[in-house]
Amino acid sequence: MTMRNLYEAVMELNQMDDNKQKEEAAKSFFEKLNTMELPEYFNWAEEVFDGMHVQNHPDKTALLWTDIHTREERTFSYAEFAANGNRVLNILRGAGVDKGDNLYMMVPIVPETWFASYACIKGGIINVPTATTMTLREMEFRFQAYQPDVIIASEMFTDMIDEALTSTGSRAKIKIVLGEKPGWKSFAELEQESAEAEAAKTRADDLLFCFFTSGTTGLPKRVGHTAVSYPVGHLSTTVMAGTRPTDVHHNLSAPGWAKWAWSSFFVPLNIGATATAFNFSALDGRAYMECLANHKVNIFCAPPTAWRVFINIDTSDLDFSNLRESIGAGEPLNPEIITQWHKLTGTEIRDFYGQTESTAMIGNGPWMKGRMKKGSFGYPSFMYDVTLVDDSGKEVSEPNEPGFIVVRLDRWRSIGLFTEYIGNPEKMAGVFIDNYYYTGDRASIDEDGYWWFVGRSDDVIKSSDYRVGPFEVESALMEHPAVAETAVVGVPDEKRHQLVKAYVILKAGNTPSRELALSLFQTSIDILAKFKIPRIIEFVTELPKTLSGKIRRVELRKREVERQETQTGALGEEFYYWDFPELSSKNKQ
Repeated sequence: MTMRNLYEAVMELNQMDDNKQKEEAAKSFFEKLNTMELPEYFNWAEEVFDGMHVQNHPDKTALLWTDIHTREERTFSYAEFAANGNRVLNILRGAGVDKGDNLYMMVPIVPETWFASYACIKGGIINVPTATTMTLREMEFRFQAYQPDVIIASEMFTDMIDEALTSTGSRAKIKIVLGEKPGWKSFAELEQESAEAEAAKTRADDLLFCFFTSGTTGLPKRVGHTAVSYPVGHLSTTVMAGTRPTDVHHNLSAPGWAKWAWSSFFVPLNIGATATAFNFSALDGRAYMECLANHKVNIFCAPPTAWRVFINIDTSDLDFSNLRESIGAGEPLNPEIITQWHKLTGTEIRDFYGQTESTAMIGNGPWMKGRMKKGSFGYPSFMYDVTLVDDSGKEVSEPNEPGFIVVRLDRWRSIGLFTEYIGNPEKMAGVFIDNYYYTGDRASIDEDGYWWFVGRSDDVIKSSDYRVGPFEVESALMEHPAVAETAVVGVPDEKRHQLVKAYVILKAGNTPSRELALSLFQTSIDILAKFKIPRIIEFVTELPKTLSGKIRRVELRKREVERQETQTGALGEEFYYWDFPELSSKNKQ
């Protein structure tokens, strides 16, 4: 089976109408893929995007972009998409950018994001997606950990980026701006470049993606993916989504996060479908749903927070007859959300699970329609050898017994699994243990083989669609002169799944007050991205700790659950972010 055959096989199996036949075909396909010998060299942009899709259907729409507020639209055929990507690559090469250099990209949902991503893959340039929520402090950390060679950014972020470059002593070979900025090259100048570019000779194991992701006991770590682990690894995601070459595919996700690469880029473009992009400054549920209906979207993937918005919108006048697949990812969805969405659109939300470190790992495939259990995230992808182990590392054998989600490595190493935490051997040693990769999550398997998510085995907070590492929030609060000690946890919230809460012990001479809470909120706002700031601050005199002095966050989380169940009050004085109108006119968001 050649690399081209892989993509052709997925295109064929995703078009099967018989679910039993499709499931059997998927199992057979991945059994072959998991054991096949991969070629020494592979360039997805050259061999799949250009060699299959541009060559076979150059005029087919590859990308349809619209702004949900202004309704401005831009469309690009596969040939036009490739031409724009080649222009990006040519201007980078003209600035001395070579294979193995990196490219930081800090832009919103605009077509240029897709073109630059294609250019990175074709040129063997390491893509470093960067969320538009980054603060100066966060950019400085990233530049210190991984000095930038290329930066592409929207005009609104250039001042902060220039300041981060100066403060860290970094110097990029070229800076490209969407707009105009002295010292930066305008993206508009790329029109002068050639629409043809030669592909780099990339090895299958060459690093091509570097995602910064927050941990719980340290600062953000770098997840490395290769020329194969994402382009080929996301065949698991493409099969899980069920996207067909004739489909209009849409994913609600922002560039800068791994999920964008998953479902906004690789899933549709792997098989020659049409990718769609809906730009927005604030999520207007009604306008978004109108775009879904107007563009006749067939596949729609969205995070849990969005589903909660959409089910409360009157869509009786909208036509969703083209919508065939609805997909969710993140924390488990409440069964009522799944029920309400089905009433609105006639489709079931199929939940699935994966990480920045992987591709779609566990989920409800298209063949699960009609036999899903609401709240379960399905079965393992045939690409992954997934199981559960207990605290001693022994595989769990009893139904409904919680365990750590791990990927077995001794029978085969899943193609979609990341290569390494770049520059962090200690972290690698902590997750690759005894022929297992530990995901950091816990689950259980019922008597019918359905998987049920239990929660994080570490302390990562899942708030809305973001993952927040307590260490970063605690570090920010500790910069306040009145703070002696702090512990940050996620507390249950119906709307956001979890809210970031900070327990704070004050230094002697300081007294809990509204003014002090306001000052702490402001300190966190000045340092952290908006989604990371604490929404609740509780002043306490002590924190639960182990004998060795480590804070027992698990006890704090348990305490919060019990408080909500018994409706008891806080132990100390408690302050809520939304009670401070002086912080923001939109502080209830």
